[in-house]
Amino acid sequence: MTDQHAYIIADIGTGNVRVAAASPQGQVLGVAREDIVYHKDPLYPDALYFEPEQLWQQVLRLAREVLQKVPAASVKAITATSQREGIVLLGKNGQSLTGLPNIDHRGREWEHIMHDKSRIYQLSGRYPTSLFSAMKLVGIRERRPDVWSQTTSFLSISNWIEYQFSGVARYEHSQASETLLYDVGRMAWSEELCSAFNLPASLLPPIAASGEVLGNVTTAVSQTLGIPATAKVIVGGGDTQLAIKSTRPAVDDMVIVSGTTTPIVKLTGTYTLDNEERTWTSRDIEPGRFVFEANAGVTGLNYQRLKEIFYPNEGYDVIEKELAENKHTFCMASLGSLLADEEVSLTRGGFIFPAPVSHLLTRGSFVWATILDIACSIAKNYRILAEVAGHEPDYIWGCGGGLQSRVLRQLIANLTGKKVKLRHEFQQSSAVGGALICNQALQLDVQMNETTETVHPQDEAHFTALYAEWEKTRNYFRNMN
Repeated sequence: MTDQHAYIIADIGTGNVRVAAASPQGQVLGVAREDIVYHKDPLYPDALYFEPEQLWQQVLRLAREVLQKVPAASVKAITATSQREGIVLLGKNGQSLTGLPNIDHRGREWEHIMHDKSRIYQLSGRYPTSLFSAMKLVGIRERRPDVWSQTTSFLSISNWIEYQFSGVARYEHSQASETLLYDVGRMAWSEELCSAFNLPASLLPPIAASGEVLGNVTTAVSQTLGIPATAKVIVGGGDTQLAIKSTRPAVDDMVIVSGTTTPIVKLTGTYTLDNEERTWTSRDIEPGRFVFEANAGVTGLNYQRLKEIFYPNEGYDVIEKELAENKHTFCMASLGSLLADEEVSLTRGGFIFPAPVSHLLTRGSFVWATILDIACSIAKNYRILAEVAGHEPDYIWGCGGGLQSRVLRQLIANLTGKKVKLRHEFQQSSAVGGALICNQALQLDVQMNETTETVHPQDEAHFTALYAEWEKTRNYFRNMN
């Protein structure tokens, strides 16, 4: 392999750790991944944590593995992205105390302390729940005095990874948006929000913009990975924001980021809120831009689990072939996706089909119903965003591994009546977004691959009827809750 420049992008998702190597042109040169190891905290009904040192060793191990796939590449920069609400607590000497993922809800018992949730929504851009970082800190304070007494600061997981690489602790704006302690409109930490949770403002680290150079990698990282000591560590951002960046959208564009969950976002140039408090608004990693969001919740994970049940030994190509051949649409599903206009998420779900069991019912029928459930949830959330903020373009950008399904891409186009556009390497959107950030930080003007695929809407009347049937199915399961 000829010598080439490369970037390393660490991506800490909800389920796994991924490290990718990418070229400045956005070509993904290699990816390595492992599952994150979570532990239950018995002091709370619904609490998970991870050991920061264990996660850091995973990142280093995967970085070495991916570098072996590009032995002649010269690493110029490293950046990171991660699940957006997860944090790592730091002690007074900068030591990592504990890691709290987005799926940790240790603060749920103390949600009552938020006396004016509408005011918190106005400042933070999201209706406050135990999902967000401030409530994780409250949970530690209330029941883990051993940890709280040592805690002097905290970082998002991606900023903590960058801290491990560089020794410089900074909190990036899109990640700060997820804390409930950051005024999204003012683009700054908020003393008023800190007071709402009785948290000291001294916990809050300095803020840095995505694309800012923190410095060179530490000597230990350089030696451990065998990369140049001059490799720069670049501030990244939230995983949704990096994925969005990979599509190179403009203000007023919509983007679907299809992964374990599926955020649907509109990019706005002003701080936009929903009067009914159904949406999230975050800072984007692009200056002066906001991410106005609804989230379809657990979607890709449902698809993955159905594959494990019905297609344990076959690839996704086999599923796609059977889905394309499925002409019987009588099986409907509702499997726990989220809708922005529902105050309470579904806790029961399943499949509905005519009885007795038809000979036409196949394993493909169940997976097709699952894909339709995902697509309908995306379409519903899209409609809510468009209702609040409008959407004039005749297309929606799509990215993320979930959109590898041709059937899903077509269903989204059919149900929204919009073209679905995908960039080259859309499946590896976080890695491509990371490469773009590194180019920006290093002030490199690089020609990216501008190849796009466009999926056009088809048979909209038929899918309008299917959407109505899906809504009936969802209401059926809602009435069971």
